[in-house]
Amino acid sequence: MEVSVSAGPNTSVALRHVLGHLLTPLLMCVGMGLAYLGAFHAPEPHGLRVDVVGSGPTTQVLAQTLHDKGAGALDVRTVPDRETAVSALHEQRSFGAYIPGEKPELLVASGSSDTSAMAVEKVFTKVAAAQDAPLTVTDTAPTASGDPTGQGVFFLLVALSIGAYASVAVIGGAGAVLPMRIRALLAAGMSLVVSLIGTLFAGPVFHLVDHGLGGVWAMAWLYAAGILAVGVGLHTFLRRWTTLGVMVLFVMLNFTSSGGIYRPELQPGFFGALHAFWNGAGFVEGVRGHVYFGGHGLGGNVLVLALWLVAGAALVVLAGLTEARRRKASALTAAPPAPEAGPVSRERPESGTRSASEEETLEEETSEEKASEEKASEEEMEEAVAV
Repeated sequence: MEVSVSAGPNTSVALRHVLGHLLTPLLMCVGMGLAYLGAFHAPEPHGLRVDVVGSGPTTQVLAQTLHDKGAGALDVRTVPDRETAVSALHEQRSFGAYIPGEKPELLVASGSSDTSAMAVEKVFTKVAAAQDAPLTVTDTAPTASGDPTGQGVFFLLVALSIGAYASVAVIGGAGAVLPMRIRALLAAGMSLVVSLIGTLFAGPVFHLVDHGLGGVWAMAWLYAAGILAVGVGLHTFLRRWTTLGVMVLFVMLNFTSSGGIYRPELQPGFFGALHAFWNGAGFVEGVRGHVYFGGHGLGGNVLVLALWLVAGAALVVLAGLTEARRRKASALTAAPPAPEAGPVSRERPESGTRSASEEETLEEETSEEKASEEKASEEEMEEAVAV
């Protein structure tokens, strides 16, 4: 006697539920691949500004030759003296300055971008070799001793981002039943804690910066608070898709456009364009300007971080108003209909009373709704933690 075993209705429902949730990691896989490989897989200079120091026809010919050979990779200009070249480096208008002569010298500022400095050094090492002269490289803005590659600030950005966007999932999931004002206060508190942890990493723990730690903390707080505010506000509208949405904004597009690994001059144009106004770039370039270049460009980068926080605060307010409207609409839907005018039938129950069966049904529906909400919150937090 054969017994056929088939998936019951509960199994089918559970399978559809799992398959629906597996869409999220697949979208993350595609998004991360497109973002990271698109931004980092083949860095090449385009319009990378370099200077040739000197005057006269020889200097002009060398600069024009390098510009033509670069075919758009280099933007070669001439400057009259070493002081002007150093000033351009520290204002991040240039990323290398070549001083020709019997003992050629290359000026760079690795505090601006170590990878850009290496790209420039590679170009001018060949120029010096063609003249049978060894090249001396002088770093006019070296990075801190604890950050020899200059990329420690980028990994600090990663730590702050993860602390912030993971907090979004917890506040939105476990705290979904709390009023928006309480969630906003939790977000503000978490941004402070995350920024303090990041500041400890940057200073006493890993010595990524050797001065200006207070300014680094202020930018870390602005950055983390902006992410938390945007995420908490978006949760009202995206629900279980919040984790994916926040990852797109603050990981896929954010890390790749921050300039922490490669500056825009070494990346495709799309990520270079985002670099001008994305919050990760505001943090990375703000820290660099504050620590290595005497505050050059700091105001613009702080403004970027502040505008992201303002946008997040506006989203939180909009989300609070939306939730209030939803509660009001839900209350109106659940309210019992008004009694009709006219004599009351003796068989009709007294106003405000329900039968035992009605009370039991209402309790079961409420219990099921709460269980469903709790399950959705747990799944959302699990997805965030797994990421």
